[in-house]
Amino acid sequence: MEKKETNIRPAEGKLGIMVVGCGAVATTFMTGVLMARKGLARPVGSMTQYDKIRVGRGYDKQYLSYGEIVPLASLDDIEFATWDVYPQNAYQAAVYAQVLQQKDIDPVRDELEQIVPMKAAFDKNYVKRIDGDNIMQADTRWQMAENIRADIRRWKSERQLARVVVIWAASTEIYVPYCEQVHGSLDALEEAMKENDTQHVAPSMCYAYAALCEGAPFIMGAPNTTVDIPAMWQLAEKNRLPIAGKDFKTGQTLVKSGFAPIISTRCLGLNGWFSTNILGNRDGLVLDEPANFRTKEVSKLSTLETILDAQRQPDLYTDYYHKVRINYYPPRNDNKESWDNIDIFGWMGYPMQIKINFLCRDSILAAPLLLDLSLLSDLAARAGRYGIQRFLSFFLKSPMHDFTRGEQPVNNLYQQYTMLKNAIREMGGYEPDEEID
Repeated sequence: MEKKETNIRPAEGKLGIMVVGCGAVATTFMTGVLMARKGLARPVGSMTQYDKIRVGRGYDKQYLSYGEIVPLASLDDIEFATWDVYPQNAYQAAVYAQVLQQKDIDPVRDELEQIVPMKAAFDKNYVKRIDGDNIMQADTRWQMAENIRADIRRWKSERQLARVVVIWAASTEIYVPYCEQVHGSLDALEEAMKENDTQHVAPSMCYAYAALCEGAPFIMGAPNTTVDIPAMWQLAEKNRLPIAGKDFKTGQTLVKSGFAPIISTRCLGLNGWFSTNILGNRDGLVLDEPANFRTKEVSKLSTLETILDAQRQPDLYTDYYHKVRINYYPPRNDNKESWDNIDIFGWMGYPMQIKINFLCRDSILAAPLLLDLSLLSDLAARAGRYGIQRFLSFFLKSPMHDFTRGEQPVNNLYQQYTMLKNAIREMGGYEPDEEID
């Protein structure tokens, strides 16, 4: 089995993971990593920690873990920081979130208490259901970004970190449509930030801009527009840094991206797909606001378009009805429940139905995604990959793509997995030998 030499830099020194938001998802992620490296919990659901990939063919083939193929950062070398509108430390926030039991938080209480949120870049017009007093002072979006850059530099220096990754695990912002005059180029975006264009420049864009200016890959874990604009692509390419987004693929959309290919592969027709959810945590509260839900709706609705393609199969997928709903229901807290009603048709047009009821735990599904996206973005940076990281689409609900050139995103879970495996193989010096049909 031939393995080529690679120029990928080793994962030496500490890796800082700076999380925007210190809520249920972030604290579940940080607590799980801290517990896992003490041997007190298992990072179940993490591809980087559990998955094995075939390398080579025939008699030469082996199944290796990611860490055996490429130099991943060790859990022991991770440091955490966070920004949040609430000043409570990560231990207090984890207890408040009520995702994990006390027995699974207390063994790492000391470490969590040391993670105190920095003042957040925040604009209440973007998240109307959230109130907090741990907010940075900034007269313009440009100053917002400069403040975040200073936070990154200071923390990196204080902790003597070799590398930093910034990942968004905060609330969904209101929908910001693409505006070519502002978002179409880096120069235009910077000018809008200096002029304090609060309509077109969201706070999340300030985090992304600051991270990329400070040499840190940026990952968008919500459906916010943020890095899904040419201006950010230009900045990522200019500074030769990876970007990834958008929206962590956790519950219903994970099921949808895995189940829709069954319908497509079996050449069954679709009349309609109705999806509804109940969720009671802070994410559910924020999404109860119509302007914020619109951002999530756009993300969720995009999943079926490239899997059940009317252009390729007009008899089967023309004019199907696709509806998504999220309902805030406080008693469930982080325990999200989703229902999917799928109306299909088969031989001679006869109708059938599929019902899927998924009782999941939102943060339990999201936590391993934060770990994998952070480690793989750091890996990509050391491998010299920059710009949109399409191989990370596997972890994301609405994969980034160059819509200005008519590119279609890959939403099929199995095709996304092939892209992921091929990228790991290639970065490890092996042949990226799986085809995406």
